[in-house]
Amino acid sequence: MSVKERYELAKKQYEAWGVDVESAMKTVTNIPISIHCWQGDDVTGFETNDQELSGGIEVTGNYPGKATTPEELRQDIAKALSLIPGKHRLNLHAIYAETGEEKIDRHQLKPEHFKNWVAFAKEHGVGLDFNPTLFSHDKASDGLTLSHPDKEIRDFWIEHCIASRKIGAYFGEELGAPALTNIWIPDGYKDVPSDRLTPRIRLKESLDRIFAADISAEHNLDAVESKLFGIGSEAYVVGSHEFYMSYALKNNIMCLLDTGHYHPTEMVSNKISAMLPFNDILALHVSRPVRWDSDHVVAFDDELKEIALEIVRNDAVDRVKIGLDFFDASINRIAAWAIGTRNMMKALLFAALMPNNHLKKLQDEGNFTERLAIQEEFKTFPLGAIWDYYCEQENVPSGTDWLKNVQKYEEEVLSKRD
Repeated sequence: MSVKERYELAKKQYEAWGVDVESAMKTVTNIPISIHCWQGDDVTGFETNDQELSGGIEVTGNYPGKATTPEELRQDIAKALSLIPGKHRLNLHAIYAETGEEKIDRHQLKPEHFKNWVAFAKEHGVGLDFNPTLFSHDKASDGLTLSHPDKEIRDFWIEHCIASRKIGAYFGEELGAPALTNIWIPDGYKDVPSDRLTPRIRLKESLDRIFAADISAEHNLDAVESKLFGIGSEAYVVGSHEFYMSYALKNNIMCLLDTGHYHPTEMVSNKISAMLPFNDILALHVSRPVRWDSDHVVAFDDELKEIALEIVRNDAVDRVKIGLDFFDASINRIAAWAIGTRNMMKALLFAALMPNNHLKKLQDEGNFTERLAIQEEFKTFPLGAIWDYYCEQENVPSGTDWLKNVQKYEEEVLSKRD
C-alpha cells in the first residue's frame, strides 16, 4: 500500500472524530523549531584557546566525522535540515564566532564575527537565535560568572552578555525576525553553601546591568534559563527556577524552561499551563534527561507528547518558543539532529491530531471515564501514516528513508574527515 493510500485510510479514522487532518499538518508546519548548532561538534566551538568543556557540561562518545571547522558544521547542518520537515531556526552559541587568526575574547565579540552564519541563514531560509557562552573559559574556571565575588570577572561577563544581545539584534534585523538571546550560567557550589542570598543579589545586579542596555525588542527577544543542579553544582545553583521565574516576570522578559534542568519528578509539561496565564511568551529547550541533565537525543516519549499537547491544545503555538538542546557524540551527529527534531515535530502533529476540544468538553462535564477511554484509544491511532504523508508533502524522506540518506552522507563525507 502506498504512503498516499495509507494516509487516506488514516485520515478517515481521524475525521470520524472531527479532526481536520490537513489543518493539523498546516499547524505543525507553521511551528519553527530552533535547532542547536552544538550537536554537530560536541559543544567545541571555534575559539583558538582550546578550552575544555566546563560548567557541568559533558559530551560522551567519539563517533567519527565530527565537524571541526565552520564550513564543515554548516555543511552538516544543511544536511540535517534537508531531512526535517518544516521551516526552522538555528541556535548559535557565542563560541561559534569566526574571528580568523585574530584572538578576540568574548566580551569583545561583534556582529561581524557572525556574518557567515547570517549568510547561511539567508541561503537556507532559517532564522537565528543566540546564546552568550558563560562556560569553558578561564574566567569561569571556578564555576562562577555573573554571581562571582570578583567584580572584574562579573564585569567581563556582563560585557559579554551585552555584546551577545547586540549580536542577537543584528540577526533579527538582517533576517527580518527577532532572535531569541538566552542567558544561561553555570554558577553554583558543589557542597552546601554558607550564603545563598548574596550570590543571588550579585546575579540580579548583573542581569539588571545587562538588560539596561537599550536594544530593540523588534530585533531581539531576551530570555533567562534556570537550572536545578549540575556536575560541580550539586548542592546549589544561583540561577534557580524560582529566581529566574521571578526575575522574568518582574522585568518582562522570557523565562526559558529546559526540560533537563529540573528534579526527575518535575514535568515541564505541567509548568507550561501554570506559567502561561502570567507570561505573554515562554521559551523551551527540549532535551531528554536520564537521571540528571544528560541532554540525550529527544525521544518520542510521553513527556514530549505532553509538552506538545500543552502547546497545541491551549492555542499557545505563538506563545511558546521551542528550541532543542542535546548533544550525543556516541552516534552519528546528523542522525541525532534528525531523530530529535523529527520527534519534536511528530509530537506536535500527534497533539494537533487529538480531538482536543471534545476532550476539554468531557472534562468540564465531569465525564472522566469517556475522556480516559478516548485518550487511550488515540495512542494507537495511525499517526505514522499521517506523519509519512506529511514528510512527503514537505519534500523530506518518510519512514526510515532519511537514515539511508545519512548513511550515504557518512560514507561520502564524514568518513573522510580526520
